[in-house]
Amino acid sequence: MCITKNNQVKVDRVQSQFKSRLISPLFFILLTFIAMSGCSKDENPAGSNGTPGANEVFMQNSSFSPGSKTVSVGTTIKWINKDGDIHDVISGAPGSPSGLFDSGDLNMNSKFPFTFSQAGTFTYFCSHHAGMTGTIIVQ
Repeated sequence: MCITKNNQVKVDRVQSQFKSRLISPLFFILLTFIAMSGCSKDENPAGSNGTPGANEVFMQNSSFSPGSKTVSVGTTIKWINKDGDIHDVISGAPGSPSGLFDSGDLNMNSKFPFTFSQAGTFTYFCSHHAGMTGTIIVQ
């Protein structure tokens, strides 16, 4: 078989097109996989498994869990409603809110974050459920 220079150029062009058609989809699939591997539904996997994470407080069964938590200044606490009931998180005591924070009504799976920028003991409550109170101690 005799291969001329023109035929070799055609063969090279076909090989190049084949490689680019094969590599482009593989590159796209690889890039998609890399991008998706960094995605997560929850910042804190512990919290998604039914146990509050280090800086989380769950609202469920008409109580805050845990009821008391000690953290450092600058920590953000995230309250998460795990109930079908509406809850809220209001700083202070029932009948005497302090005005520091108020989540408003939180439906199931709703979240409310608050960053504690000062040391102290901070009480909070749910206005929808008598006796549903908690404390954050900031050191």
